[in-house]
Amino acid sequence: MRGGAAPAVLPPSLRGWAGLTSALAALVVVVLGVLYAGDSEPGRVDARIGAAADGVGPPWRDIALATDFLGEPGGAATLVIATVTGCLLLRRPRAAVLVVAGAGTTVGTATLLKHLAGRTIHGDGNLSYPSGHTAFLTALALVVALLATDRLGLGRTAGASLVLAAALVAGAAMGWAQVALGAHYPTDVLGGWCTALAVTPPTAWLVDRTADRPAARPADAVLRERP
Repeated sequence: MRGGAAPAVLPPSLRGWAGLTSALAALVVVVLGVLYAGDSEPGRVDARIGAAADGVGPPWRDIALATDFLGEPGGAATLVIATVTGCLLLRRPRAAVLVVAGAGTTVGTATLLKHLAGRTIHGDGNLSYPSGHTAFLTALALVVALLATDRLGLGRTAGASLVLAAALVAGAAMGWAQVALGAHYPTDVLGGWCTALAVTPPTAWLVDRTADRPAARPADAVLRERP
């Protein structure tokens, strides 16, 4: 932190790792999108995994429905508001901005990719690739993990492990719910998870870069005014 500036939402120690992870995740999203573009049936992997997870009964179905609600407009808005409030209480305005920007950009990207891929499920025209629910919850978990990394002062290895673990837990929970409820194929879930990993780190970098500009301009102006 320099000159009283707010802490970065993407810790410098994680920037290299985050950039590589984002690039690899984007590659997975593109490859899966090309493989399943225009499909309306599950692939071989989808069929095997889906057979084990689809059609769960109580109480697991109730848990799946509750998890699914977190990705619906009402549940998502509640989560975003609660997380933004927490960031502001912790005096982390950049993190609050990233919650909104990261979740919004991730969901917007997933929605765009659905129309580009054109994959459907249940034969009723519902676009399924990638899973927006999974993308949203993973993106939110990434932001919270990045904030925790900064607050705890974790190094590159510990910070990267925490961020990846948070993404895995959130993605697995929502992904299981989507497959169990028959809303998505497993590869849709993987695509949604990777979408969040591809979009959130660059968004965090942009938030930091944008927030640092106003602090840099006065100093530049002073230097220019000196004889």
